[in-house]
Amino acid sequence: MNPVLQVSELQKAYGAIQAVGGVSFEVMPGEIFGVIGPNGSGKTTMFNSVLGQIKADAGSVRLNGQDITGLDPRELNQRGVGRTFQTLQVFGKMSVRDNLIVAAQEHEGTMFGRLFQPGDSGLGDKADAMIDQFRLRHVAHKPAGSLSYGQQKLVDIAMAFMSDPDLVLLDEPCAGVNPSLVGGIFDLLKELNKTRKGSFVVIEHNMDFVMDLCHRIMVMVEGKVMAIGTPDEIRANKDVLDAYLGN
Repeated sequence: MNPVLQVSELQKAYGAIQAVGGVSFEVMPGEIFGVIGPNGSGKTTMFNSVLGQIKADAGSVRLNGQDITGLDPRELNQRGVGRTFQTLQVFGKMSVRDNLIVAAQEHEGTMFGRLFQPGDSGLGDKADAMIDQFRLRHVAHKPAGSLSYGQQKLVDIAMAFMSDPDLVLLDEPCAGVNPSLVGGIFDLLKELNKTRKGSFVVIEHNMDFVMDLCHRIMVMVEGKVMAIGTPDEIRANKDVLDAYLGN
């Protein structure tokens, strides 16, 4: 079985600060791969380098065996990569349903050109199915900006899945979310992993969430990989316990 994502010796420096110092890992088909580490450990810089938000200084990124190093986010989206950000990326004045349609339009072509086409560009049924899967039917026609923060998070995650991606990168999906909704996000990601057979990379500070959700976890400290292993292996790793988990 070949990896969906291969990251090899990725490096990114800001002056004398080595934010990402030779990070390598693989994500297999159907795998939920977690990334943890203290603030400032380079997780988001690594994420953004993989996704073309920033230009890495060295290293390579391959998607399904194809070199995607340096491609911009739009090209990656059209090749089957979805993502969410730490900060919400919903269109606040548009309805939840229209947000999902726009996300699919971006994958299929020029988003803003398609916005002026009549109707829903044939994507309405797909958006409705996603609305039902994410349990958003009761707010489907409300402006996304009028929803609670947690509900907007659900919309943001749903948008990342509208392109039927092979790989989704989720940057802190639980950040700022009411604890009562964290379990709902967990269940949704488990369900999506099972039904859509996609691979996820998840950055998250909620340790219980990561340990219960992910098949394998990578620990980053000071821009480098300290350990990669199953949740049980990470829990038992003394270096990780000393450096990050704190017991």
